[in-house]
Amino acid sequence: MIEQPKAHDRRAPRQRTVVWILVAGQILGGIGMGATLSLGALLAAQLSGSSAWSGMAATMSTLGAALAAVPLARLAQARGRRRSLAAGSLVAGLGAALAITSVAVDNFPLLLMALMLLGSGSAANLQARFAATDLASSSTRGRDLSIVVWSTTIGAVLGPNLFGPGEVVGAALGLPPLTGAFAFSLAATLGAALVYTIGLRPDPLLTAMAERGATASGAPRRGGLALVRSHPAARYAVAAIALSHATMVALMSMAPVHLRDHGASLTIVGFTISLHVAGMYALSPVFGALADRGGRMPVILTGQAMLFSALLTFWLADESATAMVVGLILLGVGWSASVVAGSALISDAVGVHDRAPLQGFSDLSMNAAGALAGALAGPVLLVVGYSGLGLVAMSLVLVVTIWTLGRARSGPSRLSPET
Repeated sequence: MIEQPKAHDRRAPRQRTVVWILVAGQILGGIGMGATLSLGALLAAQLSGSSAWSGMAATMSTLGAALAAVPLARLAQARGRRRSLAAGSLVAGLGAALAITSVAVDNFPLLLMALMLLGSGSAANLQARFAATDLASSSTRGRDLSIVVWSTTIGAVLGPNLFGPGEVVGAALGLPPLTGAFAFSLAATLGAALVYTIGLRPDPLLTAMAERGATASGAPRRGGLALVRSHPAARYAVAAIALSHATMVALMSMAPVHLRDHGASLTIVGFTISLHVAGMYALSPVFGALADRGGRMPVILTGQAMLFSALLTFWLADESATAMVVGLILLGVGWSASVVAGSALISDAVGVHDRAPLQGFSDLSMNAAGALAGALAGPVLLVVGYSGLGLVAMSLVLVVTIWTLGRARSGPSRLSPET
């Protein structure tokens, strides 16, 4: 009798194709988002007339990602990842166009609206990591997810270094100063939408649900909040991702302002943020492999240790440019370990029919926490300085660390209800 191949063996060729398409889309999406990381804060300070408003750039971007997370997850559940990811990228393209317009007409509220729409691109980028798990087996979810996260490195590191070329292109196109990089963002996000639309056929999520007998035409059986309430592993993973993201956003969003206040040039600001972004993504395959082999929670705990090290570096060497670079790299690496392992745990915790709503709720929580952290970071910076901001953020790391140690004592870190 011939042994029939397992489901994940039959899915392997399709899964490899899906991962490569997601990688291509993430590179383009990373360019679209990376080009705005530092410019958003600088433009917010310029148009508002005060550095206290600079944190609103990260706030509006993460708020936009939070608002888009659940609608994009619902669209994925009903119509598939292909339409959901393309829609998020197109909305981000509209945001890039509005950002250029806001500077041209010197309108701060319009800039905030533009940054919020750009956040939809971040939501699509986040959802792409979950798309990599739709057809993956339980033993490779962390690896496949982390490969897609890693691919963002190329675009996101390149993006902040497009300031100089962007100014040249912007001048040639007659764009206002500091907006040329948004032209790259517009082109990149439109390119990402095209890649997803053409490449994700057949749709990975619809295929996975069809194989499990689930339907994509109706509403999910339970919403994300209900799933979090009923699954302790999901509740922990959502909280760990959200608090880790809040820590990263609070310090990263204020870094450009802190550097400029200490005399750093725009080129140095862009280069420093590039190193931070490299830390966020470059080592993600390592953390994905470790999460598959050794469990999700040990990797999350490692991430918290790195975040704490970054905050301690900011606190002890506030005036040192070298310490800023080292701290921002550690901040990015700690975020990577926590988010990669936490995202794999979310995909482990429930079946395929419940994954999209849970993933959408996780991204909503993650970006809402980031938006709040970005909003509070500006006023906190003015009161206690950058080192004090890092000291305040240590409380978030402490919460995740204590929760992780508690769960490690009470049970296993991995759940695999379905392959």
